[in-house]
Amino acid sequence: MAEPRAAYLDCTAGVAGDMLLGALLDAGADLGAVRTAVRALGIAGLDISVEPTRRCGLACAQVKISAPAGPQPIRGLAEVLAAIETAHLTTAAARMTADTFRLLAHAEAAVHGISAESVSFHEVGAADALADVVGAAVAAEQLGLLSDDAVVTCSALAAGSGTARSAHGALPVPAPAVLRIVIDRGLSLTGGELAGERTTPTGAALVAILATPGPLPAMTVDAVGSGAGTRDSPDRPNITRLVLGRRTPFEPESSPAQAVTVVETTVDDLEPELWPGVLRAVRAAGAWDCWTTPTIGRHGRPGQVLTALCAEQIRPAVVDAVFRHSTTLGVRWSRWHRTTLPRIALQVPVGPPGAEQQITVKVAVGPGGYRIAKPELAEAERIARILGWSVHSICQAARTALARQWQTVS
Repeated sequence: MAEPRAAYLDCTAGVAGDMLLGALLDAGADLGAVRTAVRALGIAGLDISVEPTRRCGLACAQVKISAPAGPQPIRGLAEVLAAIETAHLTTAAARMTADTFRLLAHAEAAVHGISAESVSFHEVGAADALADVVGAAVAAEQLGLLSDDAVVTCSALAAGSGTARSAHGALPVPAPAVLRIVIDRGLSLTGGELAGERTTPTGAALVAILATPGPLPAMTVDAVGSGAGTRDSPDRPNITRLVLGRRTPFEPESSPAQAVTVVETTVDDLEPELWPGVLRAVRAAGAWDCWTTPTIGRHGRPGQVLTALCAEQIRPAVVDAVFRHSTTLGVRWSRWHRTTLPRIALQVPVGPPGAEQQITVKVAVGPGGYRIAKPELAEAERIARILGWSVHSICQAARTALARQWQTVS
């Protein structure tokens, strides 16, 4: 049984899209799968390779993107999302890719005072940036970092100093879009004494979507990946490091009380078919979970109470998403405490011999060691369509298969 993944992103020397992708590949992600996804974008001449190199004497991997020659079309968010769809990524990788570009669009929109739909991506919409983001999402999923039970934390991001060239001319470092992402997602900056651009908008957005700020999680370390930047600066190795491992699957007791911020608003004038998009946007902003509860408001009008749970540092981004995607005029929040049971996700086979399908079962452990098992409903529905079974039968088969696994290892 696979133990849940844990990882730590060390970005104190800098992070860019190609640096993070290099770290993921150096830690063991499959280059072939990444290349297949990048080529599936349908951009002629776009490809990826990896070369071993050194930074300050340390071995690391440098990603090389072969991009089309000549001027490229300037893509907006809609064009970028359409290009992503052509790659036929898995659900998790597609979500990470799309969320990264949405975050970039909102950051650029805030910086320039326009709507996210009006943003014209220049550097971050270019073919090489598309390859970086798609490649990083595919590589992260390969390493198990997009699973619900994975814990991925990150250091402060290197601020850098000076100026950097862009389509808008010379911009101060950190770039305005980087600062917007840092503010919106509760990230930290460090290393302002380092010369040059150390964190790019693409790098900051990828880290914000993949990880949460925090120390290195408790884990058994399996691999360390280092992705090289283009420069070999003398002050410190110009690399992004990924520490990859397995966290302890079960603890005998529940976790200690954690602070949680509860964000709420009451809405009575939003069309019902728009609510799924609101919930997706709030989750993409970093909320751990969100839901609606029917209510009766003023003048007897039916409505919904939108509730979201998040870390306090993510609250500004969650509130912003609520305002952007709903019709509310006000949002309230409060600080609560919660305790959670330790949990892992396991893969078990269901179906007749020769046609077996793998399904994910989440397992939580309560006081005294009792276990709560719940198959993933979306996977059960998909497998039920493939096998012609009922969803209930798939869930029962998954629990039976899990019980056999426990008996085998007991």
